Amino acid sequence: MPKDSFYTELHEKMARYSKALSHPARIYIMDFLIRNTSKCCYSGDMAEELPIARSTLSQHLKELKNAGLIQGEINPPYIRYCINRDSWEEAKRMFSEFLNQ
Repeated sequence: MPKDSFYTELHEKMARYSKALSHPARIYIMDFLIRNTSKCCYSGDMAEELPIARSTLSQHLKELKNAGLIQGEINPPYIRYCINRDSWEEAKRMFSEFLNQ
């Protein structure tokens, strides 16, 4: 049996979410977006909060976006980021069920 067919869609999604959350800066970004009253903010706002280069921040945002945990709205020259509520709720449910087995 090929390895690819051994894993379920649930395994794949949980691994993708886990990888996206596997860096403290990304956890901070998610926390920042969740705590933000408008639930969205510009990358420049986060750059002022985090002691990392803007290019590094962009890479972390890209990882979170690729996993589907956040979404970006382009308003040149800025990108406004928000939590992807559907994916975030799905991730919370998946991990809760998994960790409470």
